[in-house]
Amino acid sequence: MEPKKNPKSDVSRNSSLFFAVGLVLMLLVTNLAINYKTYDKSDIALDGLNLDDELEEEVPITEQIVTPPPPPPPPPVAPVEIEVVEDEEEVEETVIESTETEQDAEIVEVEEVEVEEVEEDIEVPFAVIENVPIFPGCERKKGNAAKKKCMSEKVAKFVNKKFNTDLAGDLGLSGRQRISVFFKIDKTGRIVNVGARAPHPGLEKEAKRVIGLLPKMQPGKQRGKAVTVPYSLPILFQVQD
Repeated sequence: MEPKKNPKSDVSRNSSLFFAVGLVLMLLVTNLAINYKTYDKSDIALDGLNLDDELEEEVPITEQIVTPPPPPPPPPVAPVEIEVVEDEEEVEETVIESTETEQDAEIVEVEEVEVEEVEEDIEVPFAVIENVPIFPGCERKKGNAAKKKCMSEKVAKFVNKKFNTDLAGDLGLSGRQRISVFFKIDKTGRIVNVGARAPHPGLEKEAKRVIGLLPKMQPGKQRGKAVTVPYSLPILFQVQD
């Protein structure tokens, strides 16, 4: 025979509900314990007013300076008597005489003074001179341009004939050689101020020697007067190996 129990008296019937309520209470207690804060009394600042004692102002004692009286004025000085001296020295006056001649004065004739005219040594470039220097053999050419061309050809032909082309090989030079020669044809038609530039001093010396052999020419003229004419000549030749 089974015993009969009242369902309301069964304790295990609401156990799950009690467990849930207890769990919630424990969570609340734990949360309060974690968030609980305490403060030290020393950290709490109480508002207060500190009043210092009143400062007593000290008044400095100043010494009164006694100003001495000003010194008495100096005694008056008697005025110096000024003695007037008569000017007895005679001063010679400078008489400025007039430079104008009188009508009755004789006029001295001045001898004629001869003034020597100094001729300027004018240089006119070969390219712009009115009358070019005339090389011997170019007298019959008509026109300045024809005479210029004739002179250039005659000078080049003369240099090619007189220049020692074997000299470059003797000096140990090879290849193409260039010599720049410059000189002047003065007012008398002579060759002066000969200069040269070359790769070797021996070539310069030979170029000066050949130019010095040029014949005397008829001088160039500018506005009918003889002038000095500068002239330059390039010399090119190939040394045979």
